[in-house]
Amino acid sequence: MIDERIKFRHLQCFLAVAQHGSLQKASGVLSITQPAVSKTLKELEAMLAVRLFERGRKGALLTREGEAFMRHAGASVSALREAVASVAQSRSQGSAVVTLGVLPTVAPWLMPALLLQLDQTSVSTSLRIHTGANPELLARLRQRELDLVIGRFAEPAHMLGLTFEHLYADPLVLAVRPNHPLLHDPALQANPLAHLHSFTVILPMQGTAIRHTADSFLLTRGLRPLARTVETLSVSIARSYTPPKRCAVVFALGCRAARPGQRSPGALAREHGGHRRAGGPEPAGRHGAHASAK
Repeated sequence: MIDERIKFRHLQCFLAVAQHGSLQKASGVLSITQPAVSKTLKELEAMLAVRLFERGRKGALLTREGEAFMRHAGASVSALREAVASVAQSRSQGSAVVTLGVLPTVAPWLMPALLLQLDQTSVSTSLRIHTGANPELLARLRQRELDLVIGRFAEPAHMLGLTFEHLYADPLVLAVRPNHPLLHDPALQANPLAHLHSFTVILPMQGTAIRHTADSFLLTRGLRPLARTVETLSVSIARSYTPPKRCAVVFALGCRAARPGQRSPGALAREHGGHRRAGGPEPAGRHGAHASAK
């Protein structure tokens, strides 16, 4: 028997906390106070007579009952949103809208080409594009907030319940400006990676698939810890902030992180498109995929 006291705000609040793992972050997303989030969750737990979250230092973690409730709550909220959107589309006689999630490191080089191809077809579908980290996009896909995701293959456990198709492979590249010491200093050229700790290195955020690949590559080669790093998923920041002699950037090669004229100092990854081919071992590239919920 459905408790008629359960409102949309209860489901919305529950899903926000489940997605972000924090009452504070959920309150920011929902534009309400943290006490209001806590009160709404307590109301929902009281109506269901179960505990949905375990709250602790690591944030709010779903209980087994919470995980079961999330699967159906996400589908319900998504269905309601789709129903409202379909009415609005019918009223305005507009085209269908596909909500697409894409990695911020992939969007700059993939989406313009995709949009140009759509412009050349007779398809009247409109796109709504969201960017975010891979775990966030897959979570939103499971909650049916997104129709499709263009991301990277995650661990097998995270891909359960999703249909996916391999689209591309993008090996990592270490990019520097043409006048960087790693390219021109004879003392550094022999083994540029061994001297990487002397420079600022721009890396993807902790917890992302490409960061894990980069860390594993450096660790297996016994390299010294990097003294200073800048973590970002923004391609534009990585491309703009590269001081001529003090910085290197690690990004997926397919993401075009390197500007024309930037080169790899070698040993980490190969190059393309007129850049010099680097020698030495490569890290395993990350594989991109299109995914959709079953």
